[in-house]
Order: sequence, then C-alpha cells, then structure tokens
Amino acid sequence: MTASLADQLLKQLDGAPLQQISQQLGLDPAKTASAVGTALPLLLGKLGHNAAQPQGAQSLLGALQRDYAGADLGSMLGAVLGGGGAASGANGAAILGHIFGGGQQHAEAQLGQATGLGSQQAGQLLKLLAPLVLAYLSKQFLQQGKAPAGDAGAADLGAALGQETRAAQQAGVGGLLGSILDQDGDGQLGIGDLLKVGGSLLGKS
Repeated sequence: MTASLADQLLKQLDGAPLQQISQQLGLDPAKTASAVGTALPLLLGKLGHNAAQPQGAQSLLGALQRDYAGADLGSMLGAVLGGGGAASGANGAAILGHIFGGGQQHAEAQLGQATGLGSQQAGQLLKLLAPLVLAYLSKQFLQQGKAPAGDAGAADLGAALGQETRAAQQAGVGGLLGSILDQDGDGQLGIGDLLKVGGSLLGKS
C-alpha cells in the first residue's frame, strides 16, 4: 500500500527538521514528533475536504503555482523558523485562515486537546506546518510534473487530497477531523460548511 502524503512528509521531516520544530515550540522531540504525526493528516485531510469542490481544487492549484513553484522544503522550513513568516508563501497564520476559515480556533483547540499541547502551542505548530505542507504539495504535483495545468491538474490534486481525507479518517484522527470539518457544530456537513471553505482558499486578499 502506498504511503499517504502525510506519512511521506513526516518521514522527510524526521531528524533535524523535527528537532528544529521542537526547539521552536519548546517541546521534547518525542512529543513534537507525536503532535506532528497528528497535525499533518489533519491539515492534509482538511485540504482534501476543501479541494473536494472544483473551485477549491482550482484555487489551491493556482496558489501552489503562484506562491510555491520551485519551493524547497528545506528553505521553506528555514523561512518559517527563521522569522521569515511574512514572506510570500511562508505566512502560516494567513494560510491557516484560508484552510480552516472561521473554524481555525476550534481546530487549534481540538488539536491541542488531542495532542496535549494546548490550543496555543497547537496553533503555533499548525502555523509552522502549513507552509511546509504546501511546499511539499508543490514539489509533488508541480515540480515532478504529476499534475497538468488547468482543470485536469486541479482534478488530480483534488483526487490525491481526497485520498488524504480518507486516510486521515482511517488513521485514528477521523473523529478529530470530523469535528473540525463540521464547522457549524451541528453534526452534519452541509452546504454552509462548504461555503466557508469555497473559492477563497489560499487566495490573496
């Protein structure tokens, strides 16, 4: 069985990158690795939910082409950890706002509870990881030529991220992801939830 994108990215972050993230957060490496292992499928699963709508997939692909073409995971990590968060592509706070919309605080609180980090540190972790996730997606789908441009590329990206949503649900974070996807708090994923993550995904204001 092919490893999920979340698992592949976690493997690439193993070692020095995870140590740098743990130092940034003031956590021990083991706790950081565990938290990252929960946060990555959560981020990719939420992106998969957003990209399930054609306009969401097209918007995400456009953002990758605009802000992450040629992005390198190592240099992006350096920008995020080195205080370059205001640079284009590395602004984790803005990215989270587009990924989670009005549910960002809820996502941070839920991840904080699930990992034992608390909402504040969970939010910091998500801000660090969000640019890395997008840089990784750019490498996978743009730089390696796996996704063509236009509607076909958006469809391929959406399909791959849809698999991440399913993988996250099967990997033990399904309840956490489901709680975050249900942004209305009504127990159902209705059109109101989808509108919150529509065409503005990752778009610049």
